[in-house]
Amino acid sequence: MASNTQLEPVSRRTGQQLGWPGFPSSLSEVTASELGIRRFFGGLPGVDQVGVEGRVAALATRSIKASSKLAALDMAISMVDLTTLEGADTPGKVRALCGKARQPAPLDPDVPSVAAVCVYPDLVEVAKAALTGSSVAVASVAAAFPSGRAELAVKLADVRSAVDAGADEVDMVIDRGAFLAGRYLAVFDEIRAVKEACGQAHLKVILETGELVTYDNVKRSAWLAMLGGADFVKTSTGKVSPAATLPVALVLLEAVRDFDEATGAKVGVKVAGGIRSAKDALRYLVVVKETAGEEWLDPARFRFGASSLLNDLLMQRSKQLTGEYAGPEDFSKE
Repeated sequence: MASNTQLEPVSRRTGQQLGWPGFPSSLSEVTASELGIRRFFGGLPGVDQVGVEGRVAALATRSIKASSKLAALDMAISMVDLTTLEGADTPGKVRALCGKARQPAPLDPDVPSVAAVCVYPDLVEVAKAALTGSSVAVASVAAAFPSGRAELAVKLADVRSAVDAGADEVDMVIDRGAFLAGRYLAVFDEIRAVKEACGQAHLKVILETGELVTYDNVKRSAWLAMLGGADFVKTSTGKVSPAATLPVALVLLEAVRDFDEATGAKVGVKVAGGIRSAKDALRYLVVVKETAGEEWLDPARFRFGASSLLNDLLMQRSKQLTGEYAGPEDFSKE
């Protein structure tokens, strides 16, 4: 049976106001059984694929005024989770990455630090030491990343290892096989257990949206993650294609907006995988503002999971200041 000790919120708005007449009076009722979750999903308004993709296409045509572009670039930089998740990662590589996270452009102190550095659990201690005294958080993937296929005890041991080493944030990936097989309560229970194992660390729940097939599944999995205690819902591991897309981001942003309106709890969104250009990053920021609102234009509410995006943001920033493009060779490749 699921633990519902933290699921007491009652809708702050009526179901009619949310566009969902069947919104339950207590979310704890939803996760008390498999049937409760199925009924909840059955009442969840479906996603209009044509509408979502059309809205994203329209938003993508919007431009940011030149006078605001520098601030937008700085905002995007501050939202980056600088990431290295390779089997060949070494302590030296992680230290170099942490140096870049603290000072993305050493010759320009006005460039903000990134939000976090994301590594495997065995390198958390290295990252934590390298980032001491900075505002940069240490994030760790865990819980059998990237497959999400392991016994719960193994996943929880992985999470505790990361937290014990000093991780401020934990990125877990759901069992997509269980979700697609309709074992929703099992997925919920696992998220709840991981959330408890995180202690004070924030939990990002990776949905691996490229494997969920439909926007409706993306929306349902996001709600399941939020009901389970997620602090962020995240698109992808970056190991599966397609990874982050603007339509998926819009669906997630609508979900966190509705969850906030229903419960008063603000959950963040992290997009990861395939976002490499500043132009794309700014498009995401437009979608964030127009969907969830300005409160989500903050690293506490929106993140980019990226390894190569940062350098393009820095190059575009240099162009705004000097009128000339810097080359990739002007920035470290870590």
